[in-house]
Amino acid sequence: MPSTKITEREALLRLSALCSQAEHCSYEMMEKMRRWELSDEEQARVVERLMKDKFVDDERFARVFALDKIRYNKWGRRKVEQALWLKRIDADIRRRVLDDIDGEEYLAVLRPLLKSKRRSVRAANERERNMKLMRFALGRGFGMDEIKACLDCDDDIPDDYIDADDDDMM
Repeated sequence: MPSTKITEREALLRLSALCSQAEHCSYEMMEKMRRWELSDEEQARVVERLMKDKFVDDERFARVFALDKIRYNKWGRRKVEQALWLKRIDADIRRRVLDDIDGEEYLAVLRPLLKSKRRSVRAANERERNMKLMRFALGRGFGMDEIKACLDCDDDIPDDYIDADDDDMM
């Protein structure tokens, strides 16, 4: 479908309506306007107006996004942080939002997730089963401390499964 050139005023009205229905970040707004072929100056003015009128607030977006992904998509901190990074949310906002989420929130999501997954994992022994569950949880973005707390298998975790520092990811 070819892109449609619209005016700055039309963009502001469309994006205001969109933001009144659900949370969106400034990067999403910029991407929409880029597809609408608005100039960089027009995009900057529209985003500034959306932020001034409180239609767009990246920190508010990040808080809602993070809680939704944790509670409904069953993601861990690292996966949420990566998704926020892809949405171009500032590192300070990402860190502040994720630090405000209680560690118990992650465990409350991970425990039933691992319990359910455990029933479907085929393994020759408990160590192999725990390693498969660990890989599954790591893929969901959970850290080793959370995984260890839920699996209770510290003895089974090899030394090469060391938890990397969060800053190494980005």
